[in-house]
Amino acid sequence: MHQEKIAEVIQEVKKVVVGQDKMVNRLLIGLFTNGHILLEGVPGLAKTLTVNTLAKVLHLDFNRIQFTPDLLPSDLIGTMIYNQQTANFEVKKGPIFANVILADEVNRSPAKVQSALLEAMQEKQVTIGETTFSLDRPFLVLATQNPVDQEGTYPLPEAQVDRFMMKVHIDYPSKADELEVMRRMSNMQYTSEVKAILSKQDIFDIRNEINSVKLAEPLENYIIELVFATRFPQQYGLKDEAKYIMFGVSPRASINLNLASKAIAYMDGRDYVLPEDIKEIAEDVLNHRILLNYEAEADGVDTRSLVRTLLEKVPINKAVTLK
Repeated sequence: MHQEKIAEVIQEVKKVVVGQDKMVNRLLIGLFTNGHILLEGVPGLAKTLTVNTLAKVLHLDFNRIQFTPDLLPSDLIGTMIYNQQTANFEVKKGPIFANVILADEVNRSPAKVQSALLEAMQEKQVTIGETTFSLDRPFLVLATQNPVDQEGTYPLPEAQVDRFMMKVHIDYPSKADELEVMRRMSNMQYTSEVKAILSKQDIFDIRNEINSVKLAEPLENYIIELVFATRFPQQYGLKDEAKYIMFGVSPRASINLNLASKAIAYMDGRDYVLPEDIKEIAEDVLNHRILLNYEAEADGVDTRSLVRTLLEKVPINKAVTLK
């Protein structure tokens, strides 16, 4: 079991990053379950620093790609270049060829770039010219996103958003944490050195161990109930919420709730899942998969508050009718 090493990873990241324990936890869950993570928050909340530091501690190849409105797919995946000496075209691979990709401000690039990133995320491969290349394993996309109402951003396609295992909202630090950040960063002689804790083989071993974590049938049914409550809210007594939901979550939600709750249990030192594990992770797994209508926006209702309501009103022991 690798729980002690995971605890060392978290402590090592804390040498650099202050007060973002939830973000670090969710990034590790994504890595250990082969799921991509979307981080949303205003600039300056250490999103980029956290991902960069975590890649160093995990001893993984890391590339940061700054998404801009003029970015081209070839800037992401690579292109064919002409070699005058050999009179042949050669492949020049792009920054997508790494273990951890930080797609910084991913919602600032147009549709063609998003399409190229989508193939890499879903298929774990990219196509340059007529040749398809497999990406390195493990392969993890950690994307940061500014709130979509900021100038110069593009709403991400629903098909791409659904490929992210979780969408994690990053909040401002507490007063104590911000005081510590200020003290560290205002010291111009401050340096942050971290050491590698986990190897690639450790990560693959952890994935196998998480795969053996037990999820009891009643909790499997509970996940299904939560998912169906987003699709048919009126059947679950959610009449007020039903008028705001345009579309419920996809089957990827139930798959990722299963995986993420197992990872939560594993990192907590258990080989079985508790209801609290599902509830802890549900908001991050479900919030970006529920599509709301204009009435919800007008009334100031967001998906996170809807998920919290689901967790309050959907009972764990409700019998499931499989059809």
